[in-house]
Amino acid sequence: MALVKLHTEFFRNLSPAEPVSFSPSFNLLYGANGSGKTSVLEAIGYLGLGRSFRVNRHQAVVQHGQQRFTVFGGLDHGFDDERNTQSAGAFAHRLGISRDVVQKETTLRVDGEGVRSLSSLAKHLPVSVIDPGVFDIVAGGPGKRRQFLDWAVFHVEPSFAISWQQCQRVTSQRNQTLRNARIDESMLRIWDAQYATLSERISDARKAAFDQFKSAFDSLVNEVDVNWTKGLKLEFYPGWDTGQSLVDVLSRHREQEMRMGHTLYGPNRADIRIKFQGRPVAETFSRGQQKTLVILMKIAQSMVLNDLGKQVSFLVDDINAELDEGHRVMLARKLQQLRCQVFITAIERPDPDSLWNGNEIPDYRMFHVEHGKLKEE
Repeated sequence: MALVKLHTEFFRNLSPAEPVSFSPSFNLLYGANGSGKTSVLEAIGYLGLGRSFRVNRHQAVVQHGQQRFTVFGGLDHGFDDERNTQSAGAFAHRLGISRDVVQKETTLRVDGEGVRSLSSLAKHLPVSVIDPGVFDIVAGGPGKRRQFLDWAVFHVEPSFAISWQQCQRVTSQRNQTLRNARIDESMLRIWDAQYATLSERISDARKAAFDQFKSAFDSLVNEVDVNWTKGLKLEFYPGWDTGQSLVDVLSRHREQEMRMGHTLYGPNRADIRIKFQGRPVAETFSRGQQKTLVILMKIAQSMVLNDLGKQVSFLVDDINAELDEGHRVMLARKLQQLRCQVFITAIERPDPDSLWNGNEIPDYRMFHVEHGKLKEE
């Protein structure tokens, strides 16, 4: 499904005007710095991620002088939808999120009904972001790669979100026990058993999603003319040596964890280890090579979801600043083949002929953004 209608209230600098209609294919947004281009992508991200991809605090996105923001979106019926998605009541789903930053209360709605979990909202709109921060997937720490993998796991196996939330609660309880001055060994063994059971479940889901991703990635790199694919190796590390049971690992490292005061083994330490000729790519790849790798990884993720009949909405922020012409053409062409929905921002007006480099230009909508207002050309 694609986002074909967006309406915001008191979100960033966006004008609370009439709802904006988008193409289920490509949407090109341009305007000066500070005009509101990225804010549009950020609002869309709230519907698909339940949070901002730019900042950690909800207070940062609500307009000055206001205490609440609201984002509403209408989704079409997905691939091969021939129904008029612009007519009243024709949406496949209506999504809404509202946050009162004073009362610290979040309201979530799907098709007019209140829902309790962000996963109930996000599962309808898979959103993948390509912005300056995304390249930390390669250059940053394991947490960025876990987040990358878990996005796919969630959309492949929706029950994963519940298991992960349960595991985080057990981890918190276990950490509190580890930090106690007098350790209750019997209580710790109880937490160990629960933690191990949830960890196995989470690791199995991650491994299955990783295997699907790796298969798509391997297929994709064979189409790309780069000289480093043969020496590249991607491996899933679950967070502990699976040659032993996690309970045994925890027991053997009890004193180490007691000294540190938190859990050192398990799914909270999982990683995708990315190496070239045996060394981490963060140490061996140039910035340009890292960009290419991240783009290929993002495309491979969308290939997995595409095979499951799920349409991914890509948010590509400031494309000219982050990607050279070759990367822009590769990305646009592949996302067109996968029939993803794409939102692209730029300062200068995008040139469709240049973006698709002489290939068939898909249906698209062009928007000029100024002072928080979108005007379709």
